[in-house]
Amino acid sequence: QVQLVESGGGLVQAGGSLRLSCTASGRTFSMYAVGWFRQVPGKEREFVAGISWSGSSTYYADSAKGRFTISRDNAKNTVYLQMNSLKPEDTAVYYCAADRFGGDYARPDEYDYWGQGTQVTVSS
Repeated sequence: QVQLVESGGGLVQAGGSLRLSCTASGRTFSMYAVGWFRQVPGKEREFVAGISWSGSSTYYADSAKGRFTISRDNAKNTVYLQMNSLKPEDTAVYYCAADRFGGDYARPDEYDYWGQGTQVTVSS
């Protein structure tokens, strides 16, 4: 069992930065691939970024490339999403999720565990 807690969301002006954290309970978190997703009301959950269990492989949605960076510190059971050059269209609830087998990172149904989300609001 893995429990995930996101933090670091908030209100920021366009062009600003935020760093989201996803902290997990459970000794085996280092064996899980992790993804970040986001969702706005009335829309499907959207893949943002993913990272393999070792951190050696990372994946990004086109909307995140060049602006967001995913990383992890397995000693701290934490995965980070550094978000720079934020835009109003990045406004959403951001979720992290853990996947034991690291399949298709972009598919929400691949993931076994989800956090409760953290709100990111980017003002223009």
